[in-house]
Amino acid sequence: MEDLINRVATAAGLDPAVASKAIGMILGFLQKEGPTEQVNTMLAALPGTSELIAQAEADGGGGGLMGMMGGMMGGGIMGLGAKLMGAGLDMGQISTVGRELLTAGREQAGDDVVGQIVAGTPGLSQFV
Repeated sequence: MEDLINRVATAAGLDPAVASKAIGMILGFLQKEGPTEQVNTMLAALPGTSELIAQAEADGGGGGLMGMMGGMMGGGIMGLGAKLMGAGLDMGQISTVGRELLTAGREQAGDDVVGQIVAGTPGLSQFV
């Protein structure tokens, strides 16, 4: 998992702690909103994801005004975006984190699994 965190941090220009939190937030979102079987397959192929999801949930998502807006918006891709911005990411960084995470998922779980996740998660295809 450390390799993935460092890969995402480098690509997005983030501190590894922020990258770790962002990865956990995105994976937690996919776990709730995506197709269960495919998401579970990808999570199993990326060891350490359960801990990142649990940590992101324990932290309560992003902070500040954008984090509050994400909480008010509830679930969905827009709520996730607001939470990520509340954690300090800009739109470019959010996109980069998402792309790198899904690329790692493709490398470990396969193109078909990730393709089904993107297709089966409302709103995700427009951001990746």
